[in-house]
Amino acid sequence: MKAFRRFTVRVPLPTELADLSRLAHNLRWAWHQPTQDLFAILDPDLWSQTGDPLRLLAEIDPARLAQLAADRDFLDRLAAVRDDLARYTGEPRWFADYASGLSSEQVAPQAIAYFSMEFGISEVLPIYSGGLGILAGDHLKAASDLGLPLIGVGLFYRSGYFHQSLSRDGWQIERYPVNDPTSLPLTLLTDDGDPVVVSIAMPGERTLRAQVWVATVGRIPLLLLDADVPANVEELRGVTDRLYGGDQDHRIKQEILLGIGGVRAVREYVRITGHPEPSVFHMNEGHAGFLGVERIRELSSGPAGLDFDTAEAVVRASNIFTTHTPVPAGIDRFPRDMVRHYLDGDGTGTSRLLPGLSVATVVDLGDEGDPGVFNMAHMGFRLGQRSNGVSRLHGAVSREMFADLWPGFDSDEVPIGSVTNGVHGPTWTARRWQEAAGGDEEAVARAVTSLSSDEIWRLRSDMRAHLVDEVRRRTHASGRDRGFSDAELGWTADIFDPAALTIGFARRAATYKRLTLMLRDPERMRRILTDPDRPVQLVIAGKAHPADDGGKSLIQQVVRFTEDPELRERIVFLPDYDISMARDIYAGCDVWLNNPVRPMEACGTSGMKSAMNGGLNLSILDGWWDEMADGENGWAIPSAEGVTDDHRRDDLEAEALYELLEESVIPLFYNRSADGVPERWVEMVRHTVSRLGPDVQASRMVREYTTALYGPAATQYASICADAYAPARDLASYRQLLDRGWTAVQIAGLDESGWTETAADSPVSGTGGDDRARPASLTLTAHVALGELTPDEVAVQALVGRVTDDGEIREPIAVAMSPTGAVDPSGRTLFAAAVTPTRSGRHGYTARVLPRHPQLSDDAELGLVRYPVGTADDAGPSRTETVLVPGAS
Repeated sequence: MKAFRRFTVRVPLPTELADLSRLAHNLRWAWHQPTQDLFAILDPDLWSQTGDPLRLLAEIDPARLAQLAADRDFLDRLAAVRDDLARYTGEPRWFADYASGLSSEQVAPQAIAYFSMEFGISEVLPIYSGGLGILAGDHLKAASDLGLPLIGVGLFYRSGYFHQSLSRDGWQIERYPVNDPTSLPLTLLTDDGDPVVVSIAMPGERTLRAQVWVATVGRIPLLLLDADVPANVEELRGVTDRLYGGDQDHRIKQEILLGIGGVRAVREYVRITGHPEPSVFHMNEGHAGFLGVERIRELSSGPAGLDFDTAEAVVRASNIFTTHTPVPAGIDRFPRDMVRHYLDGDGTGTSRLLPGLSVATVVDLGDEGDPGVFNMAHMGFRLGQRSNGVSRLHGAVSREMFADLWPGFDSDEVPIGSVTNGVHGPTWTARRWQEAAGGDEEAVARAVTSLSSDEIWRLRSDMRAHLVDEVRRRTHASGRDRGFSDAELGWTADIFDPAALTIGFARRAATYKRLTLMLRDPERMRRILTDPDRPVQLVIAGKAHPADDGGKSLIQQVVRFTEDPELRERIVFLPDYDISMARDIYAGCDVWLNNPVRPMEACGTSGMKSAMNGGLNLSILDGWWDEMADGENGWAIPSAEGVTDDHRRDDLEAEALYELLEESVIPLFYNRSADGVPERWVEMVRHTVSRLGPDVQASRMVREYTTALYGPAATQYASICADAYAPARDLASYRQLLDRGWTAVQIAGLDESGWTETAADSPVSGTGGDDRARPASLTLTAHVALGELTPDEVAVQALVGRVTDDGEIREPIAVAMSPTGAVDPSGRTLFAAAVTPTRSGRHGYTARVLPRHPQLSDDAELGLVRYPVGTADDAGPSRTETVLVPGAS
């Protein structure tokens, strides 16, 4: 029979060993080798089986604990690890230096609230599914290492994400084991001994309640909201049952709990613990978008008593929005009627979910082209003054994808930046590399430069051999799980070769990631894998979303290919991909394969983790690889982006993949010196670890977030809240002025008043010296009707650049135009500037007007712009004379 509920019984630790519990409850152990080694001493076999300190303490023989309590050497080691954790959590770190180095005009964040739907900290806390969660977990770990005052906010899922197994015919099967919070490194947030409960109004006069579990991640508290409490009706108890489970109705309740409940949980945590109040809120994807309207509600209905527009100005100044999807299909979009239902308006149209806020106003924040749809990403952008993609390429894709939110601006002017993702080095760098660096995980990149080729090759060979052992063990276990007998699985004992070139491919089985591209020509792949002189072996892993039968079909196709008796010793699919398995694959593979449809991989961090361990990337130039591939750290698979036929594109890119394997990758791996070392390969490994390794670190990523986003947002927040929110009120008034009067703003005309010579009588290059130099600067004057606005409330710019045949200006240079102090006969204000082309070729110019206010972070922020009235033809004939531009290219 199955238990209705589970609980854990632990033998009380001897007083001398009490610190073991504190160490087990701080998830720093997940990336701190000395702490792991300490727990391994307790019971090496049990530690090897579980890798979970709390489970180890629950299941260990009490006699062993009594023995250790009297072991002076062990107690000294325990004290050293305890003291090290105390130093780690208490001493000033990078953030303290950053804050102390700011100018008097800058403000450091007093705290940062980081909201994410999932967090991948460790396999023992299974509340993550894939890349987004692992990224969020690495963000917290790096923030802890750097000393950021960050608070994580997420949901506690009673079933988390699913465990994956395979049916006998290779079809994915999902199992949802129950997470018991009492057996996990969590503590319940309490107030005077009573559990803290946050409450959210639901339609039908119901209330969604959630208790708050706290996971300690080094220095960082991670608040996890749990709706499975008796006070909730059964339907609402199920809100946090599964990650990414259920239908849209289930999903919107989860996102309401994360955003609105998460802010309320932060307020309770701060009140109880004295942690500084966050001055910056970071939405990691649109799932957390409701946090913005909850913060507006606080300022509107709380002691501040701000009107909506003023409160919105305050919230926008301190909100950051990160988008992780490069395709519209990846965005959470809900029916507007569903959003209205949960906002639950009363007779006046005021929301019961967010008391004091208008339902119509909140719904408009998610407006998009489809009038029946509420777009969570659009709300994130509208309520976040600063936003970013997660690689340079993804930033560019996002600017194109969301350009409609900023009409009238070229895509490269859309105010969406980028911070390229990173991965947490201490978590993902194999122990063998850390040991080679003297136990200092941060010194691996430096240490590898001094290692000999023989030493590097031995390290890589040891890690590959360890992976081979894991492949054999996991393949046998998977076969047993599928119903095969030990007799049928005898072949698994000898699969894979510790000396063969090993390629890894592990990621979500989403269609665009093209799990089966490698099988486009099965016979060619067969020849590559079974070459007797230069064998190749391939490790594949990944999960398909439970509702994605297409992804499951791809997995089944791969599994069936691996079961060919001639191939099964060279290619495997390992089910139930998680953090534990990932560490072994990243460390042991020589090559990391990634072949998404460009540019649909926003970043993709798996190749970073492989590179950290000396794996060479073989990848389409997408995501992070597009900006970091340098020809020495791997190979770029050519992309056939211009081909519109998907099947033809797959054929071309598969052919390119096969050619790279056959002509470059495999020969280089097997080209050995007399000592059996592939010298050129090893140099690429050295280059990858030493040069690429530091660039892919999450510590680099979090420093960039701090300097480019968190710090400026904190400064803006302090500025806009000054003098009892006077700047926020001023910005709100300015935006109301724009709402009333922007339609009256026009550029009625644009005059050129002559060229200015840069060098009188200087010869024109290539004319034989007979002609004289043409002028290099053109003075432009714009006639601007401002309506209710004043000249200092707008930015007027002249733009000049090369033009296409249809008159489009490419890569324009913007020059600020200043008011001349005069008006034209119609009373329009005159603005003037001198523009100088910097390149040769056909040029054009125009001008524009944008809003300007000191509390805006970018002139394009509000998406308002005015260009000259009429068409290019209306503005007069185009110039055809040649102009000499000194220094132009």
